[in-house]
Amino acid sequence: MSKLTRTALAIEKDLLGRFDKWMTSHGYSNRSEALRDLIRSALVEAEWEKPASKVIATLSIIYDHEQRELPRQLTALQHADHHAILCSQHVHLDRHKCLEVIVMSGTTRQLRRICDAITAAKGVLAGKLTLLSRKL
Repeated sequence: MSKLTRTALAIEKDLLGRFDKWMTSHGYSNRSEALRDLIRSALVEAEWEKPASKVIATLSIIYDHEQRELPRQLTALQHADHHAILCSQHVHLDRHKCLEVIVMSGTTRQLRRICDAITAAKGVLAGKLTLLSRKL
Protein backbone atom coordinates (compact mmCIF):
# COMPACT_ATOMS: atom_id res chain seq x y z
CA MET A 1 0.00 0.00 0.00
CA SER A 2 1.19 3.52 -0.67
CA LYS A 3 2.16 5.86 2.13
CA LEU A 4 -0.86 7.13 4.06
CA THR A 5 -1.58 10.82 4.57
CA ARG A 6 -3.63 12.06 7.49
CA THR A 7 -6.45 14.48 6.80
CA ALA A 8 -9.29 16.00 8.77
CA LEU A 9 -12.91 16.32 7.73
CA ALA A 10 -15.61 18.66 8.96
CA ILE A 11 -18.87 16.73 8.99
CA GLU A 12 -22.27 17.23 10.60
CA LYS A 13 -22.80 15.18 13.78
CA ASP A 14 -25.99 13.56 12.45
CA LEU A 15 -24.33 12.60 9.16
CA LEU A 16 -21.35 11.15 11.01
CA GLY A 17 -23.66 9.12 13.24
CA ARG A 18 -25.47 7.72 10.19
CA PHE A 19 -22.13 6.96 8.54
CA ASP A 20 -20.88 5.14 11.65
CA LYS A 21 -24.01 2.94 11.65
CA TRP A 22 -23.56 2.21 7.94
CA MET A 23 -19.86 1.48 8.47
CA THR A 24 -20.55 -0.97 11.31
CA SER A 25 -23.34 -2.73 9.40
CA HIS A 26 -20.94 -3.26 6.48
CA GLY A 27 -18.20 -4.75 8.64
CA TYR A 28 -15.70 -1.89 8.72
CA SER A 29 -13.61 -1.58 11.85
CA ASN A 30 -12.71 2.08 11.34
CA ARG A 31 -13.73 5.17 9.42
CA SER A 32 -10.51 5.37 7.41
CA GLU A 33 -11.07 1.97 5.79
CA ALA A 34 -14.69 2.79 5.02
CA LEU A 35 -13.86 6.19 3.51
CA ARG A 36 -11.03 4.76 1.38
CA ASP A 37 -13.42 2.17 -0.07
CA LEU A 38 -16.13 4.75 -0.73
CA ILE A 39 -13.62 7.02 -2.48
CA ARG A 40 -12.35 4.11 -4.61
CA SER A 41 -15.93 3.21 -5.49
CA ALA A 42 -16.71 6.77 -6.58
CA LEU A 43 -13.56 6.88 -8.73
CA VAL A 44 -14.43 3.53 -10.34
CA GLU A 45 -17.90 4.79 -11.19
CA ALA A 46 -16.36 7.88 -12.78
CA GLU A 47 -14.21 5.61 -14.97
CA TRP A 48 -17.32 3.76 -16.18
CA GLU A 49 -18.65 6.99 -17.66
CA LYS A 50 -15.67 7.29 -20.02
CA PRO A 51 -16.29 5.15 -23.13
CA ALA A 52 -12.57 4.57 -23.74
CA SER A 53 -11.72 3.54 -20.16
CA LYS A 54 -10.14 0.11 -19.80
CA VAL A 55 -12.30 -1.93 -17.45
CA ILE A 56 -12.96 -5.49 -16.41
CA ALA A 57 -16.50 -6.73 -16.05
CA THR A 58 -18.83 -9.58 -15.35
CA LEU A 59 -22.08 -10.04 -17.18
CA SER A 60 -24.50 -12.34 -15.36
CA ILE A 61 -27.50 -13.58 -17.33
CA ILE A 62 -30.37 -15.94 -16.67
CA TYR A 63 -31.87 -17.49 -19.76
CA ASP A 64 -34.25 -20.17 -20.97
CA HIS A 65 -31.99 -22.81 -22.51
CA GLU A 66 -34.97 -24.29 -24.37
CA GLN A 67 -35.43 -21.09 -26.37
CA ARG A 68 -34.73 -22.19 -29.93
CA GLU A 69 -31.17 -21.37 -31.06
CA LEU A 70 -30.43 -19.22 -27.99
CA PRO A 71 -27.45 -21.23 -26.65
CA ARG A 72 -25.89 -21.19 -30.14
CA GLN A 73 -26.59 -17.45 -30.47
CA LEU A 74 -25.01 -16.69 -27.06
CA THR A 75 -21.91 -18.68 -28.01
CA ALA A 76 -21.70 -16.90 -31.37
CA LEU A 77 -21.97 -13.47 -29.72
CA GLN A 78 -19.15 -14.34 -27.33
CA HIS A 79 -16.96 -15.70 -30.14
CA ALA A 80 -17.55 -12.53 -32.17
CA ASP A 81 -15.77 -10.60 -29.40
CA HIS A 82 -13.38 -13.35 -28.30
CA HIS A 83 -10.62 -10.85 -27.48
CA ALA A 84 -12.83 -9.28 -24.81
CA ILE A 85 -14.28 -12.51 -23.38
CA LEU A 86 -11.91 -14.02 -20.82
CA CYS A 87 -14.08 -16.92 -19.67
CA SER A 88 -17.61 -17.93 -18.80
CA GLN A 89 -19.27 -20.13 -16.21
CA HIS A 90 -22.51 -21.98 -16.95
CA VAL A 91 -24.83 -23.14 -14.16
CA HIS A 92 -28.07 -25.11 -14.48
CA LEU A 93 -30.64 -23.46 -12.20
CA ASP A 94 -33.50 -25.81 -12.97
CA ARG A 95 -34.85 -27.86 -15.86
CA HIS A 96 -35.36 -24.81 -18.08
CA LYS A 97 -33.24 -21.94 -16.76
CA CYS A 98 -29.49 -21.42 -16.81
CA LEU A 99 -27.22 -18.84 -15.27
CA GLU A 100 -24.16 -17.77 -17.19
CA VAL A 101 -21.46 -15.47 -15.82
CA ILE A 102 -19.18 -14.00 -18.48
CA VAL A 103 -15.91 -12.34 -17.47
CA MET A 104 -14.71 -9.66 -19.88
CA SER A 105 -11.94 -7.12 -20.34
CA GLY A 106 -11.94 -4.12 -22.68
CA THR A 107 -13.21 -0.59 -22.98
CA THR A 108 -16.44 0.52 -21.34
CA ARG A 109 -17.92 1.15 -24.79
CA GLN A 110 -17.00 -2.32 -26.05
CA LEU A 111 -18.24 -4.20 -22.98
CA ARG A 112 -21.53 -2.28 -22.85
CA ARG A 113 -22.07 -3.12 -26.55
CA ILE A 114 -21.43 -6.83 -25.87
CA CYS A 115 -23.75 -6.70 -22.86
CA ASP A 116 -26.52 -5.05 -24.86
CA ALA A 117 -26.26 -7.64 -27.64
CA ILE A 118 -26.38 -10.57 -25.23
CA THR A 119 -29.16 -9.28 -22.97
CA ALA A 120 -31.31 -8.32 -25.98
CA ALA A 121 -31.30 -11.91 -27.29
CA LYS A 122 -34.76 -13.49 -27.22
CA GLY A 123 -34.92 -15.85 -24.25
CA VAL A 124 -32.52 -13.95 -22.00
CA LEU A 125 -34.70 -13.31 -18.95
CA ALA A 126 -32.38 -11.07 -16.92
CA GLY A 127 -28.93 -9.54 -17.18
CA LYS A 128 -26.62 -7.55 -14.92
CA LEU A 129 -23.34 -5.92 -15.95
CA THR A 130 -20.82 -5.15 -13.22
CA LEU A 131 -17.82 -3.03 -14.18
CA LEU A 132 -14.56 -2.59 -12.26
CA SER A 133 -11.74 -0.21 -13.03
CA ARG A 134 -8.28 -1.56 -13.81
CA LYS A 135 -6.79 1.54 -12.11
CA LEU A 136 -7.30 0.35 -8.53
